[in-house]
Amino acid sequence: MLNFDPDRFLHIQQGACRRAQEVGALVRDLVADGADSLFFLGSGGAGLLMQPAADLLGRRSGLAVFAPPCPEIVLTGHRAMGERSVAILPSLSGTTRETVAALDWARSCGATTIALVGDADTPLGSGAHHCFANAAADDTSCEMFHVLALAAALGAMEAHGEMPEAGRLLAELEGLPDRLLAAKRAFEPRAAELAGRLAERDWHIVTAAGTVWPQAHYYGMCILEEMQWIRTRPVHAADFFHGTLELVEPGVSVLVMAGEDEARPLTDRVIAFARQYTDRLLVLDSADLAAEGLPTELRALLAPALLATALERVSAHLEVLRDHPLVTRRYYRRVAY
Repeated sequence: MLNFDPDRFLHIQQGACRRAQEVGALVRDLVADGADSLFFLGSGGAGLLMQPAADLLGRRSGLAVFAPPCPEIVLTGHRAMGERSVAILPSLSGTTRETVAALDWARSCGATTIALVGDADTPLGSGAHHCFANAAADDTSCEMFHVLALAAALGAMEAHGEMPEAGRLLAELEGLPDRLLAAKRAFEPRAAELAGRLAERDWHIVTAAGTVWPQAHYYGMCILEEMQWIRTRPVHAADFFHGTLELVEPGVSVLVMAGEDEARPLTDRVIAFARQYTDRLLVLDSADLAAEGLPTELRALLAPALLATALERVSAHLEVLRDHPLVTRRYYRRVAY
């Protein structure tokens, strides 16, 4: 496999799943003790990766849950943030200035703060009431953040009496790293093909729905745009037919990511349309990824992590094809992330 160390990957994801058990238990206890609202306060890509868990809580829990743009809420405030709130703040570096500002604001409101970081010895890690650190990197952080956020949601719903199977689902995470590695290995030939197709165009429409929409948005914004300087148009599949469809014609690249939840018909509709009007349709379906033994209900919840682990292999090939390392930036350090 190109530019890939399987032992390193397993070590990082095993650490993430151990932290997930701890995060789930902590949030369960906080909700059981009276916490009545959860805030997912991440900036940029880390914030997007919290969205599937926030959406799960919004659909299935009576708890108040919010995932606002992190820099904005510091400026506007939020009436629900208070002493019975739990603020979950992800940042791989632990230094993201908007997230650190959100930490200070949440603490000033009396909220209990939980940092999800790659290094505990950072402003975010040392400033939060609780810190869960796992030494991941850009190429392994998506799966980690998806799993940690999901664990927080499951723990909250278990305490709220809304998901009695949460403990069983959290226990199933123990086998997830091996399943993710198997998915990567099986996907490698397709990853090379997909990278070649992406490298052939300098802009792409990227769309998805449901649990996998945040991962699609993340890949367009944080990988293709930030790390490869490829222009993208991320658009939710529900909005695709309210404007973006008029851009589709022969030669226009449309990348559709499909999940396994109730929102699947939205992406199926985009696929059916794009097949008629462009020869550059690319479909990445989480249902096609190998993850044998993963319970059906957990597989749907982990579809974003499955796509993330496959897309990492696409990125590994893409940076070689374009002779553009993923670490190359123009302005990243200037904005003090």
